[in-house]
Amino acid sequence: MNMNLLQAATAGKETSAINEVAFIEGVEPNILCKQIACGRIIIMQREKKPPLGIGEGLKTKINANIGTSAEVSDPDIEVEKARIAEKYGADTISDLSMGGDIDSIRQRILDETNVPITTVPIYQTVVEKGSFQAITDQDIIGMIDKHIKIGISSIVIHAGFTLEMLEKLRNSKRMMGMVSKGGSFTSAWMLQNRRQNPFSTHFDEICKILSKKDVVLSLGNTMRSGCIHDQMDGPQEMEMVMNAWLARRANELGVQVIIEGMGGHVSPEKIATYVAHYKKTTDYRPLFVAGPLPIDIGVGYDHISGSVGGSLAAGAGADYLCYITPSEHLALPNVAQVREGVVAFKIAAHVGDILKYGTRSEDQILAGHRRARDWDGQFAAAIDGDRAKEIHQQDRAETCSMCGKYCAILLMEEYLK
Repeated sequence: MNMNLLQAATAGKETSAINEVAFIEGVEPNILCKQIACGRIIIMQREKKPPLGIGEGLKTKINANIGTSAEVSDPDIEVEKARIAEKYGADTISDLSMGGDIDSIRQRILDETNVPITTVPIYQTVVEKGSFQAITDQDIIGMIDKHIKIGISSIVIHAGFTLEMLEKLRNSKRMMGMVSKGGSFTSAWMLQNRRQNPFSTHFDEICKILSKKDVVLSLGNTMRSGCIHDQMDGPQEMEMVMNAWLARRANELGVQVIIEGMGGHVSPEKIATYVAHYKKTTDYRPLFVAGPLPIDIGVGYDHISGSVGGSLAAGAGADYLCYITPSEHLALPNVAQVREGVVAFKIAAHVGDILKYGTRSEDQILAGHRRARDWDGQFAAAIDGDRAKEIHQQDRAETCSMCGKYCAILLMEEYLK
């Protein structure tokens, strides 16, 4: 019988994907196997593309959301967003398309990228069926199967809540209620049909489909907070516990799992505590965090606010950050805003890795080029060298136009020879 990656790791067998990730991350393959087997690390795969490791002891990864909406649907722009996201460092891309010819758009994104692609199947199900009441259980299962067959690396489902939890949410004192789109779609289906969560009801069936194709399961964060005044409450705690149980069950069925949690909006002094709580409750499985946004008033600059929150979260142990763009809460991001969001969160991930693991060699390399006034070396070492080059050359100067001949490094090299 052919084994998938989790089954192979559990049996202590090092696959080509495990060996490749071990080499990239600088860890021993046998240690990586053990971490995968106990659920603390996952590897996303795409056929004939490089595998990606996410989890404890590995570099923090970032995801870029793209995709059409019901109001804005330009396939060429979405493909360009995917290309730009990958160029500037997105480790994964989530296609959340809900407008236009979704199948065609998604296939073009797959054709134009090399990184793992994630989808949220309930999105396309809602679009195609037109109403929540029209959706059947088999529509949901069928859409998951459809996404997996085209080569998706990971899917998101919102399985960690019940009708009883929705009643607790209804009676809560939250300002923002529920802000998860996928969670709201699932909740609307449950409430209109007066039935329990279809993803948890059919969980074993879904896992068997995922296991055959070695697709990673991301357990969605329906109950996350929508503003920093909405602190962790009963529904959020209950979803976290249920997702932890579902993750264990998925692993038993041969499926690798990411936990989405703690994301949204979190007051900065609580970020580290919440991350630690999520990691402990979910048996230290890979934690995927959207942002988080540590303030609510940074509208138009939420990529900066989110980068600050993401740095704190990654430093506290989050393994995987979902970027935020300047257009968050305002509009569908354009190509330039996708680039800004990716770069902001590459910075956040790097800061987080310094907090977790200590100073990184990349910064030392850039500092060496800076001392030597090696501009091309600096551009090559920078997270966004293109932007650095654009700024430096705006004055067409051979040196830095801020200091010129009065450069502190240059002066002291002369006097301290």
